Amino acid sequence: MRKDIFVLVEHRKGEIRDITFELLTKARNMVQTGGFVYAIVLAKNGDNFIEKLKSEAHRILCIENEKLEHFHSDYYQQVLGSIITDRKPLLTLFGQTSYTMDIAPSLAVQLDLPIVMGCIEFEIGDDKIFTINQVYGGKIHTRFSFPSKNGGIISIQPGTFTAEQGDLSAEIERITFSFEEITNKKFIQFVEAVAGEIDITQAEKIVAIGRGIKEKDNLQIIEDFAESIGAVVACSRPIVDAGWLPKERQVGSSGKTVKPKLYIALGISGDFQHLIGMRNADTIIAVNKDPNAPIFGIADYGIVDDLLKIVPALKKKIMEKCEARSA
Repeated sequence: MRKDIFVLVEHRKGEIRDITFELLTKARNMVQTGGFVYAIVLAKNGDNFIEKLKSEAHRILCIENEKLEHFHSDYYQQVLGSIITDRKPLLTLFGQTSYTMDIAPSLAVQLDLPIVMGCIEFEIGDDKIFTINQVYGGKIHTRFSFPSKNGGIISIQPGTFTAEQGDLSAEIERITFSFEEITNKKFIQFVEAVAGEIDITQAEKIVAIGRGIKEKDNLQIIEDFAESIGAVVACSRPIVDAGWLPKERQVGSSGKTVKPKLYIALGISGDFQHLIGMRNADTIIAVNKDPNAPIFGIADYGIVDDLLKIVPALKKKIMEKCEARSA
């Protein structure tokens, strides 16, 4: 019976990405009696990664080769296809990232395995694996299942699970692998996104806007409010798509992940893709006309009303308190 859970260690420029530790935490909590959590390291030199993973998995499989210095979907698929076929894990977990979207579907086809992408939860049943996804901006949850006897592949949205420090002592196994040469694809370089004049990831206070702002002209109201409380202005994807704010201000899975002390969400419904980018803020205040907006599910404080009515009133109260303190 299959019991082991594989987690692909995703790394970039020598650093393990957060999603890896989130998946390893979940895997440790889900692995059944008699099963092991495997961290799969593909790299030119895996020593640095192994040191950081020793407490996170029961076993670490390390495949080292110059071809694995940077992510290469074909070389990754060759290795993963081989070890999954040989070791027969119950599940192989990936983060829902650009890497995964490049490799996981083709790997599933190669191995004839079921695959569910972009999950926010999964459960291991007696003979089935159950997964949960969100659709329609997080307003509907869908539940899928597939037989567990042959194993399967799942990708998880980054930020879904909280990473916790493990207390294991992993066995290390280094594997030698003979690659089939790939000549039609090669790594050229990393192209870094332009940071922009304001780095929202460093802000302690953020005022974020969504569709509820209605018109671009209303941006000035928000900017004035943000300035009055010493915050920076960020946004959800529709605002960027409309061209009202630059991409550098976008929060969410296709934008930036932020962890400010205060996050005020104005007119943001709270798609899962947005929530995973800000859910770890210390305090979340949400203002939305829809009482069923998903954002209220994680907000510490919620106001069901029109943001254009609430923001001026909120600013007035803040200014009154500031004046009273300075008097």
